[in-house]
Amino acid sequence: MKDIFTPADILLPREGTDMTCWAALACDQFSARRSYWEDMDRTVGDKPSALRLMLPEAYLNDPDLAARKAAMLRTMEEYLVGDVFREIKDSYVYVERTLQNGKIRRGLVGKLDLEAYDWTPGSRPLVRSTEATVPERLPTRVELRRQAALEMPHIVLFMDDPTDTVLGAAEPGETLYDFELYAGGGHVRGRRLSGPAAEAVRAAIDGLDGEMIFAMGDGNHSLAAAKSHWEQLKAAGAPADHPARYALAELENLRDDAVEFYPIHRVAFGTDAGGSVRELSGGDTGALVAEADELARAYVAEHGGYVDYIHGEDEARAMAARPGGCAWLLPALDKAELFPHILREGNYPKKSFSVGHALDKRWYVECRRIR
Repeated sequence: MKDIFTPADILLPREGTDMTCWAALACDQFSARRSYWEDMDRTVGDKPSALRLMLPEAYLNDPDLAARKAAMLRTMEEYLVGDVFREIKDSYVYVERTLQNGKIRRGLVGKLDLEAYDWTPGSRPLVRSTEATVPERLPTRVELRRQAALEMPHIVLFMDDPTDTVLGAAEPGETLYDFELYAGGGHVRGRRLSGPAAEAVRAAIDGLDGEMIFAMGDGNHSLAAAKSHWEQLKAAGAPADHPARYALAELENLRDDAVEFYPIHRVAFGTDAGGSVRELSGGDTGALVAEADELARAYVAEHGGYVDYIHGEDEARAMAARPGGCAWLLPALDKAELFPHILREGNYPKKSFSVGHALDKRWYVECRRIR
């Protein structure tokens, strides 16, 4: 199947926008540290920001959640009719992200054809999920996507490209943005790939071979929701070129040195006991994650509280040391095992690995119309 990952009509803020205030960290980060989001909210103020176009998961249990969703959807419409965006037609964005450790992670923003992807167990598409998808988490996401005028790429895809045929073929042109990310998030630069330069990269992507071309690196549930929404539209008679057939994503090479996997630890909060830390090691990472989940479920069933997923060992240990806290620490997944494991055994359990520390996750910069 060709044309799996193609150039898109990408929306970026107009020149002169404060880009440090515009870009926002992926919504699933700092879910247990809402002070991060509150600080950014104060910093952004009335400036245009992707923060106004997303819903941090730190707020998902708040009583004003419905009002937050409504404000987010309303702001999308206001930004589209206001003087906020410029459109970069039929292009990829070649992204160079300087991480906190100084390494530069390369990526390519474009649109993924959802016809090439399926998350359902037992399916064997060219684009595959890597962690278990929880169907119960999809309806709310699908409904939001149905109502939303815009999407932003939280999704990261991996290709296993040992000779660097895709990103190595990129000859980017115009610099679209180049700025420091908020609060120590590093630096990001995006350059345009269009015309013959984009076609060269597109041909290199089409030349990738194998039973599986792309594997999910981040945003499993976001992509699953996009797929479900497209299937609903298709069943209702939507045309084959409907914009919601595609999902904006960043494509990265798993072989890049700057692509590093980190564990996602389990931490219990609000229990009647707490204070303990257990390190799990030895054996298959997927099995250890499943064991940690079972131990955490049993613990809160006995002691009360709830479990959250925490990036960073130091932060997990600090949270476990608080009253009512408890942690299960996991090892990092060897990224060389990702493609073989998915091909051989299917998905890992949910939240099995993270691509980088919290501030190294993808930041929302680009947008695309989906209706």
